[in-house]
Amino acid sequence: MELSYITVSPLGVPQQVIAVNGKFPGPVINVTTNYNVVVNVKNKLDEDLLITWSGIQMRRSSWQDGVLGTNCPIPPKWNWTYQFQVKDQIGSFFYFPSLNMQRASGGFGSFIVTNRKIIALPFNTPDGDIVIMIGDWYTRNHTALRKALDNGKELGMPDGVLINGKGPYRYNNTLVPDGIEHETIHVDPGKTYRIRVHNVGVSTCLNFRIQNHNLLLAETEGYYTSQQNYTSMDIHVGQSYSFLVTMDQNASSDYYIVASARFVNESLWQRVTGVAVLHYSNSKGPVAGPLPDPPNDAFDTSYSLNQAMSIRQNVSASGARPNPQGSFHYGSINVTDVYVLKSLPPTMINGKLRATYNGISFVNPDTPIKLADVFKVKGAYKLDFPSKPLDRPPTLDRSVINATYKGFIEIILQNNDTVLQTFHLDGYSFFVVGMGYGEWTENNRGSYNRWDAISRSTVQVFAGGWTAVFVSLDNVGVWNLRTENLDRWYLGQETYMRIINPEDSGNKTELPVPDNALYCGALSRMQKPQKITSSSNLLVCSKVFVVLFVMFSTMMSGLR
Repeated sequence: MELSYITVSPLGVPQQVIAVNGKFPGPVINVTTNYNVVVNVKNKLDEDLLITWSGIQMRRSSWQDGVLGTNCPIPPKWNWTYQFQVKDQIGSFFYFPSLNMQRASGGFGSFIVTNRKIIALPFNTPDGDIVIMIGDWYTRNHTALRKALDNGKELGMPDGVLINGKGPYRYNNTLVPDGIEHETIHVDPGKTYRIRVHNVGVSTCLNFRIQNHNLLLAETEGYYTSQQNYTSMDIHVGQSYSFLVTMDQNASSDYYIVASARFVNESLWQRVTGVAVLHYSNSKGPVAGPLPDPPNDAFDTSYSLNQAMSIRQNVSASGARPNPQGSFHYGSINVTDVYVLKSLPPTMINGKLRATYNGISFVNPDTPIKLADVFKVKGAYKLDFPSKPLDRPPTLDRSVINATYKGFIEIILQNNDTVLQTFHLDGYSFFVVGMGYGEWTENNRGSYNRWDAISRSTVQVFAGGWTAVFVSLDNVGVWNLRTENLDRWYLGQETYMRIINPEDSGNKTELPVPDNALYCGALSRMQKPQKITSSSNLLVCSKVFVVLFVMFSTMMSGLR
């Protein structure tokens, strides 16, 4: 996997984007449950790089997570090999660069984990698999966006919404200039497709819909859902969904695929609309006319909140293992710890604009937390992150959560910011048990869904509201908790959860430091210079490795 800069014009303006293997967006990575995945990442950018695999749990191996709290960055012109197992997971995920707003310039692609053949799908096998990546987009690249935030400015309204890296179909001659390339999805009449949609954008919730077609929700971020039809779905930054869509229309013309901004002034944001074309093989003509209407509640989040809480887990379906997903009765487990994470609008700390959880704006340690533990580096971080907001001025800190292995925790996300946010937890999925408005109180626990709440890794928190999740802490490591809104994340709205097993003396619950670990900070002296491999040699090595890897995976599949 080679990340480099290329020039494209998705909104009609030439700009520098981050390509993966020369493609924008990057290629789809397809693997099967329990496969061992090996990805060699070559950094051809002019700055440090890390790739994170959003929603992949990295069981026993936070070393591979690809965020600064657990990994030293890959310097320019270096390459580094990720090695991990997609242990007991299925579903739709995506990868992206985790440093310094780089995702705002690209570098992302879909990561799909398919079922083993012995595990039946909870629906008929689709006739095809389609990936759609949506996201708000700026014609300024990530370095310019970063500079704006560093200067205390907001990013402002995006310049548009991309669908699979392309601008909108010219549905309106005034709003959409001529000459913009749009995405076309080709389908056959009567067939049913699994359409996987990822919101890889910067900070905007998007409403996704396909003209005249129902979206039968089937899976979100690795868990099968009870199958319900939706005419449209609000998909928040960092979230992924699978829909089953049957091509049951008469194809008198093509149809619109739309991703439009939510909870904003729609008259001002009309240009920020992504439009692609669904083309039947027997279509009688091009699509025309007005776009299908979005939900009629631009500033009322009640429809969207109710939609979110209507997403339920399919507790009778098997997931990655041959047993019902709902056999884990999370609602009857005693909670061992409660954390309230409150976010506020960005504020000035030491003369810089910063964002916070519980009044703490996180500063990434010079020596990653995992390495600091193994090599006993003192002062790299502190285990004193408060479990609730404290009455004190906001501060910069390297404070992380000292969590308990095998604990069962409740996290309340209290969003007192002015914008809708999404929350993500690495290393885990969590049960989304409740959402509401105003300040969360203990009385809100009475409204929790304790039976079939969806399990996922990224959840929305409406402005002026709260979201509650349950997490079973069975995965040892250091795991990032963050907002997926790139501006707030860049400004420090994140922390880490450190989970150790004091009884593990033989690496049974956590793998040791990988042989190819990079070293930085207080351990920089341990880093050996990397021999730069020529492109031709790297290509030969990659081809040999792929052949060996496929042979190994096939052999292992036969043993299971």
